[in-house]
Amino acid sequence: MKATRQDTRLDPFVEHYAARTQGLRVSAVRALFAVANRPEIVSLAGGMPNIKDLPLGEISDHIARMIRDQGTQVMQYGSGQGEPRIREQICEVMAEESSVADPDDIVITAGSQQGLDLVTRVFCDPGDVILAESPSYVGALGTFQSYQTEVVHVACDSEGLIPEALTETAEHLKKQGRRVKFLYTIPNFNNPSGVTQPVERRRRVIESCAEAGVLVVEDNPYGLLTLDSGPLPAMRSLDTNVVYLGSFSKTFAPGFRVGWVCAPHGVRERLVLAQESATLCPPVFSQFAISNYLENCDWRGQIGVFRNMYRTRRDAMLATLEREMPDGCSWTRPAGGFFVWVTLPEGLDASTMLPRGVGARVAFVPGPAFFADGQGSRNVRLSYCFPPPDRIATGVERFAQVVRSELEMLRTFGMHTPSHANPTKGPGPNLN
Repeated sequence: MKATRQDTRLDPFVEHYAARTQGLRVSAVRALFAVANRPEIVSLAGGMPNIKDLPLGEISDHIARMIRDQGTQVMQYGSGQGEPRIREQICEVMAEESSVADPDDIVITAGSQQGLDLVTRVFCDPGDVILAESPSYVGALGTFQSYQTEVVHVACDSEGLIPEALTETAEHLKKQGRRVKFLYTIPNFNNPSGVTQPVERRRRVIESCAEAGVLVVEDNPYGLLTLDSGPLPAMRSLDTNVVYLGSFSKTFAPGFRVGWVCAPHGVRERLVLAQESATLCPPVFSQFAISNYLENCDWRGQIGVFRNMYRTRRDAMLATLEREMPDGCSWTRPAGGFFVWVTLPEGLDASTMLPRGVGARVAFVPGPAFFADGQGSRNVRLSYCFPPPDRIATGVERFAQVVRSELEMLRTFGMHTPSHANPTKGPGPNLN
């Protein structure tokens, strides 16, 4: 009897995958998790919120009561658009940033990441163009790549997107016959740069997009986590045609995986259909749990607790950067959110520094992860959201030592940073 030939390929199904799977990429942040979770390493890499300050005992009592009194409802299938009560409460949350919404405008999603996926799915065909900040959120770039779109970055400064650059980029693409479907922007405490668009800049960005016929997609997971002043008006509060992505992952807890999209009626209808085809309905138990929290706990007071905690962590990072970083480095000073964006002296490469950083027991994310076109070699994202202040200081000290070692290596091998490099250190406006 003749033996059956064994297929020795690593993946025998490789010829059967759809072409769009070629756009799937491992997240640079997720790839670091296995290393960053080692106890001896200070991780300044991930954007994991610190939820230790939540009133867990109170929350668990409310959830236990919810299961006892409503168990057959909260563990059943639900609406593809999301449960009515939590959509009403989301409108109250959005009002904190001056945005007036109707519960019928809201579609519940499994985190804002799924909302972004659904928006891209209903708007984009392969080859379409999406405009994005420079730099932009790594998770969004992965979603856009998975739908075979092209991301074109728009120049930014210390106040976010530059409206003139936005207009120029959109016009240039139109002349090339390219279809620009939407602008993706994080106006509050951008991930990764930490930069915030002032209100007047938001108006000008919206006007530029309207003139170019480009939809605005506003991603706002950090807006209520302002650290120096009150929340700014959301872009959607300035124009109800803006498609808004929200999340409870940063202001409550990410494990429930509840976010939402607030969109005009026609867009909302298509998002519900896309949601139903993907999941039938968003997680019902999670929706009821968060609704219960919003109903029975002081969620506004809890956000105040988070603000104070993150402010202490941010200040610890900024103070240590100022004390430890060598000349030629600059960084942003975020007014909220989770991240600081560091620009290294010319001649250094953040990606080649990463293994040496891990060897020095500190993890960070190199800048190229936040660009679709290879930029960011001199940039690093540092996160202050999770470690306590003393660990943040230790991590930044280790990071600064790695930078100093890299500079010393350049000098040892007869290399030097060009004379036009910024000779000072401290907060700087350059994002690229």
